[in-house]
Amino acid sequence: MHRIVVVGGGFAGVRTVRRLAEVPGTEITLVDRTNHFLFQPMLYQVATGVLSGGQISPALRSIFRRQRNVRVLLSEVDGFDLERRVVKAFGEHEYELPYDTLVVAAGATHSYFGRDDWAVLAPGMKTVDDAHRLRSMILGAFELAEAAETEAERQAWMTFAIVGAGPTGVELAGQVAELGQRILASEYRSVDTSQARIVLLDSNARVLKTFPERLSARAKADLEFLGIDVRLGVRAVGIDPEGLDVKIAGEPARITAKTVIWAAGVKASPLGAALGVEVDGAGRVVVEPDLTVPGHPEVFALGDMAAVPGVPGVAQGAIQGGEHVARVIAARLTGAPWPGPFRYKDKGSMATIGRRRAVVDMGRRQLTGGAAYFAWGVIHLAYLTRWEDRIEAVWRWAFTGIGGSRRERMISIVSLVPETTARSVILELRRRRAERLDQARP
Repeated sequence: MHRIVVVGGGFAGVRTVRRLAEVPGTEITLVDRTNHFLFQPMLYQVATGVLSGGQISPALRSIFRRQRNVRVLLSEVDGFDLERRVVKAFGEHEYELPYDTLVVAAGATHSYFGRDDWAVLAPGMKTVDDAHRLRSMILGAFELAEAAETEAERQAWMTFAIVGAGPTGVELAGQVAELGQRILASEYRSVDTSQARIVLLDSNARVLKTFPERLSARAKADLEFLGIDVRLGVRAVGIDPEGLDVKIAGEPARITAKTVIWAAGVKASPLGAALGVEVDGAGRVVVEPDLTVPGHPEVFALGDMAAVPGVPGVAQGAIQGGEHVARVIAARLTGAPWPGPFRYKDKGSMATIGRRRAVVDMGRRQLTGGAAYFAWGVIHLAYLTRWEDRIEAVWRWAFTGIGGSRRERMISIVSLVPETTARSVILELRRRRAERLDQARP
């Protein structure tokens, strides 16, 4: 049996394994630190209460339950020995996985451009856990605004600053605006949630800078129509619990906001550097044209981990990379002709801004408004892995759009703060309660 180890259960890893289903004589081990595949393009809908995490995160074992040549392992990979051809991993204990072919597709994580200390104060969104935390932050901000004792404190909780105006930042900004204006507006008594202030910042001159200028301008206009304060040419230079310091044309300024969300940059998984080969400034592996690692034709790096000219760090790049790697491996094992170098086919880009507001770039054809929103929905439904998830997503979208409500809104006081400070917050709340009880006693 030809032993294939695939590290990473994202778009690239899952597509590689699926395409190897019919290749005889293969024994595939898929290793990931989580037990599920994640449909990242819809993660912001989990963060804003539209969908549940399970709807976009099917278990890897369920995906491959009929693929008898696949074994799934829940483990953390922390290194490789390319000479001995083993993957170093640990779960309950450390162990090694031998391979004949290795596929590394561990994805990417947040990049704070050298300021990793900002991660606690301005979380990003790459995992289901990240989305759940953001949901607690966003919904919790409205809760704490309701309980605020001063107008200044109330305004600080009602201000949301989103750093980064790419697709993730734009989509989050639109959903937070809709949440305040449509979903929560009739549910609070001390605050008017429709007056929530959403500030979208970016150091570039345009939102959605990779989109054509016409679509970028339309997206900005749609954001401003929703009341979002779009600030371009603005660079964050400091973040603290009360807000962030920025520079506008070199001049310092201050934005007071209790909730800061990071959507400004990504970097490759550190497993790229663990391969011991050349990586670029973003930590991506510099690969050969067929996505193999230089000097090691039995090792592939793909998806967000690979530096491939002309291939953006989007789902389509990972999916097409996985299909290509599977074809190369299949050709080697079956004697079929070499499929040639990897060639990326740009199928377009899209982003939603809010209900019936989106932009879609398909090369010669560009869509905006309701038509773009419909196209976005159809295409994203097609890429969900299970039929039950597609059906439920349609139902949830209809329920949200027509009924004006969202089911995924469960939070608690503990979830409003980082875990390391949760205990101290609870103790402080109990102390205040005890003081008030003492004062109320005759």
